[in-house]
Amino acid sequence: MANIAVQRIKREFKEVLKSEETSKNQIKVDLVDENFTELRGEIAGPPDTPYEGKARICYIATEWRGHEVMQGPIASGIQDQGGRYQLEIKIPETYPFNPPKVRFITKIWHPNISSVTGAICLDILKDQWAAAMTLRTVLLSLQALLAAAEPDDPQDAVVANQNAVIVALSSKSWDVETATELLLSN
Repeated sequence: MANIAVQRIKREFKEVLKSEETSKNQIKVDLVDENFTELRGEIAGPPDTPYEGKARICYIATEWRGHEVMQGPIASGIQDQGGRYQLEIKIPETYPFNPPKVRFITKIWHPNISSVTGAICLDILKDQWAAAMTLRTVLLSLQALLAAAEPDDPQDAVVANQNAVIVALSSKSWDVETATELLLSN
């Protein structure tokens, strides 16, 4: 990796570790290798969203209790990891002039995140990246994306088409069981 990229990512790595904002928002980052080309991020699900913890919808399935269902969130696809989401972060040699490659490792049901690969549809990770942006910016933006999905610009069309279930889960009066019943009734 180019010397400028290494120096920059080392500084940004330390910034995330020391930042009060990332600490308050429960954002973490760890090294995967010693040359700073691969990092492991962790973000907490935002409060008052289906992603904040408890049981959350994590992957899609096509069969539940012997009944055929359309692909979507179902109770058998729930994992409870306390609302913590693991990210794979790869730093390109051309960093900071090109964005890091980021994907969700934790399975998640979100219209802007692939439920299969963890790929993320977020403009700052693509054509809206600027060299002034940082690792901290990326992690905070991903956490904000969980709170405010963009169903009109989906990464996962299946999830985007079932946005009503996501909206239903966003309300504290709904739970996974109710959302599953709603999905099965469609």
